[in-house]
Amino acid sequence: MSGAGTGEASLAYKDDQFLESDDARPLRILSEYLGPLAAFQREDVRETIVFFGSARLTEEGPLGRYYRGARELARLVTQWSQSLSEEHETYVVCSGGGGGIMAAANHGAHDAGGRSIGLNIGLPHEQRPNPYITPALSFEFRYFFMRKLWFAHLARAVVVFPGGFGTLDELFELLTLMQTQKLARAVPIFLYGPDYWNEIINFEALARHGLISPEDLALFRFVDSPEAALAAIQTRLEVPAAPAPCPNFAASRHHPK
Repeated sequence: MSGAGTGEASLAYKDDQFLESDDARPLRILSEYLGPLAAFQREDVRETIVFFGSARLTEEGPLGRYYRGARELARLVTQWSQSLSEEHETYVVCSGGGGGIMAAANHGAHDAGGRSIGLNIGLPHEQRPNPYITPALSFEFRYFFMRKLWFAHLARAVVVFPGGFGTLDELFELLTLMQTQKLARAVPIFLYGPDYWNEIINFEALARHGLISPEDLALFRFVDSPEAALAAIQTRLEVPAAPAPCPNFAASRHHPK
C-alpha cells in the first residue's frame, strides 16, 4: 500500500505501486540477481549442468524419445554428481523450470533422489513451474536477460535438446559467449539428437560462407543417447580436487582494445 490519503508515510520498498513502476526497474533487476544468489549460497549450489529444450515436447508425442532421453540423462548426471562428493552435489541439474524437456530434466534428477533447479520465466503461455523442481531452488524471473545470466554463469556443461525459438535463442547465446570468450571458463555444449539439429541448422554452411570460423564448429558436439552424453560430459569435466566456491560464478571477461 502506498499510504496515500492516510496521512502516513510509507517505506518505498513496501510500496507495491512504486515497485511496479518504471522508476523501480533497476531494483527489480537487482533483485533477480541478489535473490537467486542468496538462495544458491543457502542451498550450497556450486555449479550446474544445464538442460535446454522445448516446452511443447511430450513423452507421448512424435519426439517422445527426446523427453525420455532428457529424463534418463538427468538421472545419470545426478547419480554421477552425488558420487563425486559426500558433502554436496558437485553439479546440480538446472532447467528452465517449465514443461516438456525442462520437466523431463527435473524429473530425472528427482528419480535419482537429487535436487534440481528451475529458472522459470513469466510468459502468457506454456511456462508454469513443473512439479519436479526442488522447492527451495524454484525461481520466477521477469527479465529474460537475468534468467540467462544464471543459466550461463553457473554452468559447467550445457545439453541442448530439440526445441523452437526459445531453445535456439538459448543455444546461440551460449555459443556466442564461447565464441567471444566472454566467460572466464569454457562451457562444453552438447546438441542432443544430430538428426534434428542437422535438419534445422546447417552449421557447416555458416563456416563455408565465412560467417563463423571453421574452429567454431568445435564449440559444440553432437550426442544421441543418455549414456553417450554422460560420457562426453565426464570427458570434458575434471573431478574437482577441492570444493568449488558456493556458488562458483564464472567471471565475465573484458577484452580491452
